[in-house]
Amino acid sequence: MKYPVVKATERNTFFLEENYQVKNIRVPKGYESNGANIPRLFWSIIPPFKPKYQPAIFIHDYLCDLEKYSLADDLFEEVLFEIEESWRTKAMVKAVRLYHKIKYGV
Repeated sequence: MKYPVVKATERNTFFLEENYQVKNIRVPKGYESNGANIPRLFWSIIPPFKPKYQPAIFIHDYLCDLEKYSLADDLFEEVLFEIEESWRTKAMVKAVRLYHKIKYGV
């Protein structure tokens, strides 16, 4: 899997230094993400800035910004499980799906 080329900002975000493509979705250069939105209480278990999860996080955040929540969640799961299938990644997938179901009904 190709990882995105990112640069950290002073605001604890990351932005793409070049276009990044996952499957058939292209995330444009300059797109900015805050990493995984994980409550601080859980950071010791699932760190929000872990670089190995960035491919899944960037595609998910970008598609959510386009309000394509179902596609975002599906690709998040697919890409995340290509990186690592563990109890952590399964928990991340369940959490984002639950959040979108509660907030947006999808």
